[in-house]
Amino acid sequence: MKMIRTAIAAGATAALLALGSAGPAVAAGGAAAPEQHWSFSGLFGTFDRAALRRGFTVYKNVCAGCHGLRLVAYRNLMEIGFSENEVKAIAAEYEFTDGPNDDGEMFERAGLPSDKFKSPFANENAARASNGGAYPPDLSLIVKARLGGADYLYGVLTGYKEEPPPGVTVPDGMHYNEYFPGHNIAMPPPLADEGVEYADGTKATIQQQAQDVTTFLAWTSEPELETRKRMGVKVILFLLLLTGLLYVVKRRIWSDVH
Repeated sequence: MKMIRTAIAAGATAALLALGSAGPAVAAGGAAAPEQHWSFSGLFGTFDRAALRRGFTVYKNVCAGCHGLRLVAYRNLMEIGFSENEVKAIAAEYEFTDGPNDDGEMFERAGLPSDKFKSPFANENAARASNGGAYPPDLSLIVKARLGGADYLYGVLTGYKEEPPPGVTVPDGMHYNEYFPGHNIAMPPPLADEGVEYADGTKATIQQQAQDVTTFLAWTSEPELETRKRMGVKVILFLLLLTGLLYVVKRRIWSDVH
């Protein structure tokens, strides 16, 4: 029964995806997030592996200082093209408290692929103390948690304005953002042209970094997306075939009843 329910849900999801999106979402007090073309959109959409790797580079070098990924393990990076040795090296860059050992004491050790991404702060109070009272949200599910999804996140990352519109006052410690609800955001502009260096040689413009890190965070929010879409397509094809067979059977059974 569980497999049947999963298949039905996947089929329904695929059918909804086939209808397309309902258009840009408007956050309360913010402008409509600009619609972007995403490789993972639509019924047959998939994640661009090169964009995922670049997006991880942006997350690691720009976002990880304030925002965690508490639901993602380092070993999950192998799902997007990182080798086992690469994942081991990435995890080993961080230290984790473990234990107790045989003497009953806690100890520090290098990270392992099985560890979840290390949080930049020990707790929420420490996070707020380091950010002027603001609490940087965990980004594991950020794309699914925000109205507008990937478009909204891209909009916020690229929506900073050096000068607010005439007549608009920005409080001290805040920054004007065209797409953030209420327009005033505590986070300073996180991206800058050539702020990171991509291993594949792609030019790291603000727009490119925003596209890539949004793609990466769309994957962390829904890593099963490709599997679900493949299942949905198979279910739709099965239902179409079953409908055809039932039609043929019906014609044969009722062919003499006239």
